[in-house]
Amino acid sequence: MQIFGVDIGGSGIKGAPVDLDRGDLAQERHKVLTPHPATPKDVVECVAEVVGHFDWSGPVGVTFPGVVTGGFTRTAANVDKGWVDTDARGLLGDRLNLPVTVLNDADAAGVAEMTFGAGRGRKGTVIMLTLGTGIGSALFVDGRLVPNTELGHLELNGHDAETHASTKAKEDEDLSWHHWAHRVQKYLNHVEMLFSPELFIIGGGVSRKADKFLPLIEHVRAEMVPAELQNNAGIVGAAMAAAGR
Repeated sequence: MQIFGVDIGGSGIKGAPVDLDRGDLAQERHKVLTPHPATPKDVVECVAEVVGHFDWSGPVGVTFPGVVTGGFTRTAANVDKGWVDTDARGLLGDRLNLPVTVLNDADAAGVAEMTFGAGRGRKGTVIMLTLGTGIGSALFVDGRLVPNTELGHLELNGHDAETHASTKAKEDEDLSWHHWAHRVQKYLNHVEMLFSPELFIIGGGVSRKADKFLPLIEHVRAEMVPAELQNNAGIVGAAMAAAGR
């Protein structure tokens, strides 16, 4: 069974048909740059371009980098503030003329990893963190998702943690892997103090380079592993949501 998934990120919007039996992309994904400013109108047009690239007709799942409830986007930390309290499902559905499901991006990635990837079969408390333009989070208790946790906005050193420990912070400040790993470690220590997870799954595009920073992180009790689906997890999770899984 194939369903289309789209992952809206702070830097790129990517999507592809997903084989839900395998939990993997059925075709090579298509990606466009996220417009700046990332207004609802402009982002919707980019999503339409990605979906149209495959001449897709059928349900579409779409992730969003913020809180999503009932198809409405409630926060917009890394996109235009015009998304706050916007009927994203309605906007996208009208533009695509297709059934659309919208959910938080890290929640989508986490569901995919818990089903097909690094969290498969794991019980207890599991936290997936997506390191990118910001820090997304997905919290699971015995395999059940607690949606819209947004742990990247926990306070760390007087600021949102994602401004200190995201991949964007590493790039903007030209940090070495060692220096950045120390920041990520401080953030993980803070999250661990609050939630005591058994497992951290580290996702986002940087998960492809996990060997460069995960071995540098010390003094974290929980097991730490890179996301197996890497940066495709959001696309897979979006398609799962559209299929009602």
